[in-house]
Amino acid sequence: MTDVDLRYAGPDPQPYAPATGNLADLLERVLDKGIVIAGDIKIDLLDIELLTIRLRLFIASVDTAKKAGIDWWETDPALSSRAARDALAEENERLRARLDALEGAAEETAGAAR
Repeated sequence: MTDVDLRYAGPDPQPYAPATGNLADLLERVLDKGIVIAGDIKIDLLDIELLTIRLRLFIASVDTAKKAGIDWWETDPALSSRAARDALAEENERLRARLDALEGAAEETAGAAR
């Protein structure tokens, strides 16, 4: 049997301890570089998959997200007034083309009936 020294020698140095910093520094670093959080939730009953939910969360600044090729908020009419105007203009154009086609068909029908 070996002897064990049980005397307290002070705090154990932690070589992998996180660097201390304030919340603003941490937030700046996360927004500058971005962070991805991914997870899956699966509900099985007797080896039968009932439900799968996949969660993906990307936290970054707008500039970092654009560099990553993510810009869906620019084309979502609920989030962008420019996208809403573009969507309305596109719908207006489609409706005008449809109206022109219907009026042309009605004129052809009226002309054939004469």
